[in-house]
Amino acid sequence: EVQLVESGGGLVQPGDSLRLSCAASGLAFGSLDMTWVRQAPGEGPEWVSAINTGGVSTYYADSVKDRFIISRDNAKNTLYLQMNSLRPEDSAVYYCATKYGGHWGQGTQVTVSS
Repeated sequence: EVQLVESGGGLVQPGDSLRLSCAASGLAFGSLDMTWVRQAPGEGPEWVSAINTGGVSTYYADSVKDRFIISRDNAKNTLYLQMNSLRPEDSAVYYCATKYGGHWGQGTQVTVSS
């Protein structure tokens, strides 16, 4: 059974940082390109970031570029998203997902509010 389990979300103030993790099991994690996607209430999913299998190539939405850093540890089957300088508009449920194949986690809530 494929499982992607996100963690690390929470309530923070503007300007704070959070690090999200996504623990993968039941799939060849090291052979898969991975992504982070977020969805705010009442809005559609928004692609946030992606990383290739080796972690060398990374991609970011303009809205998070220079603030978020995606990374992965293939030995631990874990994907990360370091989020810095958080803004209220970053509030959403964050999902990790395989770039192809349609596997998604259950999401972790990030709320940025003063």
